[in-house]
Amino acid sequence: MIGVSAPVRVRDLLRRAADGPVRVVHRGSAAVYLAVHDDGRETCVGVLGADAVPVPCGLRSRLPSLAVGTAAVHGEVLHLDDEPVVVRRLVDTRVPARSPLPRTGLRPTPGLPAEVTPDAVAGLVGRGEGLTPLGDDVLCGWLALHRAAGVATPEVDAAVLAHLHRTTLLSAELLRCALRGEVVPQFAALVTALGTAAEPAARAALTAVGHTSGAAMVHGAALALSALHTEGVAA
Repeated sequence: MIGVSAPVRVRDLLRRAADGPVRVVHRGSAAVYLAVHDDGRETCVGVLGADAVPVPCGLRSRLPSLAVGTAAVHGEVLHLDDEPVVVRRLVDTRVPARSPLPRTGLRPTPGLPAEVTPDAVAGLVGRGEGLTPLGDDVLCGWLALHRAAGVATPEVDAAVLAHLHRTTLLSAELLRCALRGEVVPQFAALVTALGTAAEPAARAALTAVGHTSGAAMVHGAALALSALHTEGVAA
């Protein structure tokens, strides 16, 4: 038996999943990503080892490493190589509410995308390499900070949803998470720390996530913060 912590939404998704084999999208020693069908489309769910990035679509375990051959759902329970994955604890992946947002030292990074607009989304989704392309991570940071501020972004949201086919299954799911205001803990910590003495350390911790993912999320958050101050939404 593999004990895990899970976001409520991921736990409920597995409870709805039909019995049968589950496609393995990516195998790694730190994390395994699976394509679980939900309401007629494939949704990405991660099974995460102790050292994996705790993505908001993941089941978090304390395993030092993962070696998975097959996956399947039986009786509302995910199985990895016939080993049941049991949810023992629930985790909150929601971005903290911060409205109004304070003025901070967070600044966009030169050389990265300069803006997020409905027209710019097509050039961002899927832009870059790896399981989570850089352009997607920028969008995740931008979207999540707007959710923290309680500011709706319907035109950008619609553009993102229209272009999800351009990126990986995992990255598309993380964009959906950002649209719902679901984030990695390091992003949540940065939002909480904005405008305080803890902000530089929180920014550094998020920047260290992944190869470029954390830095791109910081950049997206900085773009959002700048736009919100310009629009007079933030303090």
